[in-house]
Amino acid sequence: MGLQLFVANIAMAGPAAEIVDRLKNATPDSYAVIERELENAWSRSGSASADLLLQRGRNAMEAGEFKVAIGHLTALVDHAPEFAEGWNARATAYFNLEMYGPALDDIRQALVLNPNHYKAMSGFGIILERSGNLQAALDAFRKAASIHPNREDIATAIERLEREVGGQQA
Repeated sequence: MGLQLFVANIAMAGPAAEIVDRLKNATPDSYAVIERELENAWSRSGSASADLLLQRGRNAMEAGEFKVAIGHLTALVDHAPEFAEGWNARATAYFNLEMYGPALDDIRQALVLNPNHYKAMSGFGIILERSGNLQAALDAFRKAASIHPNREDIATAIERLEREVGGQQA
């Protein structure tokens, strides 16, 4: 499936749907609390061992140890392949090592499992933009904005890409 078609086919549903609805309707003054609540919900797998692997992976990333993080997060996705946050976190580690192919693969899996993951969708847009696929990147950022309309970084990316692609609609 082409990247642009993949972005277009992501359905808006998934875990923590009620919180996502609140996020979509939040004001610029109220979204931060809802955003944290949603990210906390996404970080709970229901398995203590999976949650520990996620935390170890995140701690390694915070320390700049991305290869170590990938080890923990690979164990996590092997242990809990249905846990979207594991895939998203590993994609972030791959991205930080400029391993964009594996990062894209993990982002795709995260979005299959959690189509409302605006951070994964935004990461998808960043990689697409870096690879020169500007229209697909714009589509990804627009999809992310439909989930989280108050993220300034997403709005800035959309404005930049609209200028670059001449304001063309997908």
